[in-house]
Amino acid sequence: MVQVLLLCGSVREGSSNEAMLRLVQEVVGEPDSAVFYEGLGELPHFNPDLDTDPLPESVAGLRRAIAEADAVLVCTPEYAGTLPGSFKNLLDWTVGGTEICDKPTGWINAANPGRGEGAIATLRTVLEYTGAAIVEDACVRIALADPDARKSIGAVVEALR
Repeated sequence: MVQVLLLCGSVREGSSNEAMLRLVQEVVGEPDSAVFYEGLGELPHFNPDLDTDPLPESVAGLRRAIAEADAVLVCTPEYAGTLPGSFKNLLDWTVGGTEICDKPTGWINAANPGRGEGAIATLRTVLEYTGAAIVEDACVRIALADPDARKSIGAVVEALR
């Protein structure tokens, strides 16, 4: 069984990005195969002085979740033309570790057409910097209202596997 860690870039409860990742969980159907990371709002502001042993518990939990996963799937909104600060902070905490290095990684852009491109461009840049193995077939735009959303999600998860 392959475990995919689902990283939501929004801290807003019930956001369309969270809804998309919850739909991924439904499509996968096996509870331990698509694990939703819940700690975005608990991470401290990135500070290199804190990126030492022992790590803050929330950071250690993030890195542990990434290490335990076989793949990572992101769904994030765009704020002011780039990633939300809280999600960029999460990614900054991955730079000091090696957990995401060579890990199959993809994303779903759930934004309306013509939106979200700045966030995706920044996400790609940061993931490449961390050494994540970006799976191009798992980097797609899917609207929640798309009647083929479940089929598209299935293809994304299969590409990550």
